[in-house]
Amino acid sequence: MTDAARILLVEDDPALAAALVAALGQASWPVDHVRTLADAFEAVLQRAYRLILLDRGLPDGDGLTLVAAARSRSPRPSILFITARDEVADRVEGLDAGADDYLVKPFSVAELHARVRAAWRRPVEEGGPALVAAGRLSFDPHTRDVRLAGKPLPLPRRELALLQVLICRSGRVVQRAHLEAEVYGLDEEVSGNALETQVSRLRRRLEAEDAGVELRTIRGVGYMLRPC
Repeated sequence: MTDAARILLVEDDPALAAALVAALGQASWPVDHVRTLADAFEAVLQRAYRLILLDRGLPDGDGLTLVAAARSRSPRPSILFITARDEVADRVEGLDAGADDYLVKPFSVAELHARVRAAWRRPVEEGGPALVAAGRLSFDPHTRDVRLAGKPLPLPRRELALLQVLICRSGRVVQRAHLEAEVYGLDEEVSGNALETQVSRLRRRLEAEDAGVELRTIRGVGYMLRPC
């Protein structure tokens, strides 16, 4: 998948996980959360991630064992350990296993955001996508910046996630199920008309901004963004 820009959080502490999901969501980072190694392996196989925030002390094993499987994916995600194991030997072991960074608990939200931004600045390995354009819009998959005629176009988190999938497949129909999987997390409940609401908001915004694109509804199938 060339449009991967999600974060996978692998953390078994419910309170900490909820706080991290909320903090990352406020900064417009889309997050999927799982609590076990088994679920983490399944998530990595199901979809591509830009970054994995990985605890080591999980109920069914050491998060270290996920690194090789995650790094075998294409494109390869960045991996940031978030763990209470603060010994130098633990840090060395994690980095030698293939992780990109190591953050010891407890840590501040500001530091976490800085580490995530640093991960996003790293080049995407194995042929990351170049700038994507449609109409007067351009999208950088590496930074997730949207521009309209060269000027920044701020978007709410879900509209950004929706536009990201559609513009990376400009001119092609994207099935509803795929859009829901990308816009909403793996563990989020999605109401029947939630996606339609987001599509309508994005469509109105693009029309108001004269973005030079059409967001079409393909009845019974999904949606398509194309220049107009």
